[in-house]
Amino acid sequence: MSSFGAEVIWTRSATEKFTDRRYSRGHVWRFDGGVEIPASSSPHVVPLPYSVEENVDPEEAYVAALSSCHMLFFLHFASDSGLVVDRYVDAATGEMAKIDGKTMITKVALKPSVTYLGNAPDAVLEADLHHRAHEACFLANSVKTEITVTPVS
Repeated sequence: MSSFGAEVIWTRSATEKFTDRRYSRGHVWRFDGGVEIPASSSPHVVPLPYSVEENVDPEEAYVAALSSCHMLFFLHFASDSGLVVDRYVDAATGEMAKIDGKTMITKVALKPSVTYLGNAPDAVLEADLHHRAHEACFLANSVKTEITVTPVS
């Protein structure tokens, strides 16, 4: 099918010892097309000043990716249904907890607000569009994905 990639780049500052764990977790995500996003560990996981609060952290990106995937399928199905969506806003949130000794994001709540041109669909059709979007979302279907690590030297 398809494969996807991202380059993750971190460099130790010459002033950081590293073995004392007092190093910046700030790094960059680079995607095809050249887009770079400043990233870091979450300050909820690694305290300041070692996390960069204004950068995107993996937990936020995970929630945003799930929300984005759902939205893209919702827009597709709405278009197929003859609806014109003017705006879609989702205030998505994720919750982290510890289960069986492992810390994980246990819940992601999507809270989309959709504005339509003309008449909005009835509640039954809109609920069906969201259900179909959830069922089709590649990422929602992948939360138990096998992850492999292959270091490159």
